[in-house]
Amino acid sequence: MPATDATSRTPVRRKERISYENVFSINGKTPPQAVEIEQAVLGALMLDQFALSSSIENLRTEYFYKPEHQAIFSAIRELFEKSQQVDILTVTHQLQLDGRLEEAGGAYYVAQLTNHVVSAAHIEYHARILGEKFIQRELIRISTETITSAYDESTDVITLLDSTEQRLLDINDKNFRSDYRMMDDVVRQAFEQIEAAQDSDGNPLGTLTGFTDLDRLTAGFQPGTLLILAARPAMGKTAFALTMARNMAVDLKKHVAVFSLEMTAVELVMRLISAEAGINGEKLKKGEKLGDAEKEQLYRATQTLSGANLYIDDTPQLTIFELRAKCRRLKQSKGLDMVYIDYLQLMQGNTDQNRNGNREQEISYISRQLKALAKELEIPVMALSQLSRAVETRGGSKEPMLSDLRESGAIEQDADIVMFIYRPEYYGIDEDDKGSTRGKAYINVAKHRSGATDKIRLNFVREFAKFSNDDNITFGDTPYTLPVNTGFDSNGPMNTIIRDSSINWDEGLSSGGNGDNTFPPAIDDNNPDTPF
Repeated sequence: MPATDATSRTPVRRKERISYENVFSINGKTPPQAVEIEQAVLGALMLDQFALSSSIENLRTEYFYKPEHQAIFSAIRELFEKSQQVDILTVTHQLQLDGRLEEAGGAYYVAQLTNHVVSAAHIEYHARILGEKFIQRELIRISTETITSAYDESTDVITLLDSTEQRLLDINDKNFRSDYRMMDDVVRQAFEQIEAAQDSDGNPLGTLTGFTDLDRLTAGFQPGTLLILAARPAMGKTAFALTMARNMAVDLKKHVAVFSLEMTAVELVMRLISAEAGINGEKLKKGEKLGDAEKEQLYRATQTLSGANLYIDDTPQLTIFELRAKCRRLKQSKGLDMVYIDYLQLMQGNTDQNRNGNREQEISYISRQLKALAKELEIPVMALSQLSRAVETRGGSKEPMLSDLRESGAIEQDADIVMFIYRPEYYGIDEDDKGSTRGKAYINVAKHRSGATDKIRLNFVREFAKFSNDDNITFGDTPYTLPVNTGFDSNGPMNTIIRDSSINWDEGLSSGGNGDNTFPPAIDDNNPDTPF
């Protein structure tokens, strides 16, 4: 059967890679190259052991334009990897063993390469030039393939856009990786963080959630961390994520992006308005008449939210490549402090890679990419996740465990923090060791790579799908002086931007969502399939 695109489910025609020679015939121009520098680099690698060790990791076979040079460099790399001496004789011998000596131009051509070396001192600069020429060739090739495919009426445009973006991102990932850092530089940065912690008066330094006990336990969400928030349906994971996003954007003036793969942007904002105004979402959904006081609350809530730096994207079947591209653009254009994804199991991986794989492998791939995204942008990334039905079938308190994470153990492995939401009241447990469970929820931090684990007790107002701190809590002897979520009251507008479902994030504002102003059903404790 022909492969199908994960978005459109229509047959996808395989496009063969266009060679540089074909690109030349299409464009009528010679691809960017630097043959003389290629010869000088190869000669230097065979003459100078210091040049070899200092630059070989920055070179790739594809950087060399001529096939002869690619063969010679492959032999040099093979000798280097086997810790053998690299010179004219050993390289020639290795090419003979590989049966590629003739392909490399013969023994004479290999020997005369050293004649092109004036000095090996500039080999790192020469290697950078070869890398730049290769990137130019790749950009021309990918652009040519895209143009050729775009003229083909049988091409699925969504698949073409996705594959083009993926290949462009691959160029960046493979050619612009960060190098090692000297110890004194890392120690200096660590010391600066220690000094900042000393000057913080006990307040956490990471991105705060507004939930005091959680911020105290995690010291705020740290840059470069992947967080997983998991729960069974009806536990309130989307409500909890929205509450944190609201606290960050409104109270703490952070730039927060929410990628909703399940609900529309309008539905999410209706949730936020209900919680902010303290008005039951059912009244807003059904159009029940509001009193004057409620209208005033509604007006203030919309004014507060309409100015928050909260960016909502409800693109369905979002791929990991689209997510990465959107986050990069948003970071560059608006700034970005935190990303929420609702939810992990609805994301798509690399469609070409996973057509022949299973869903567990795809989820593993997505979780690794999310961790890489967090490190690349130096921000926390939180992905919501479903739990398996094993929670419902086992006896006892039905508190979630790490083994309940659905579809992939890689989620637990890749995540820096794994949190579960547990509401005893949902399972008919009226009281626990801390008293009544009515209107209470526990955030169980089950994994914390750089700190302790604990259970955080919070208030949960089901009518408004809103979480808040359980009690007035202080940081040890020092009061928690930063804004916390005690009731969604806020002074001053911020900047809420709702984006239409689209692959490109335009600069202009839009109404968002799909135009459906319906509000999601209220949480039904008797219905385990309620989305929240």
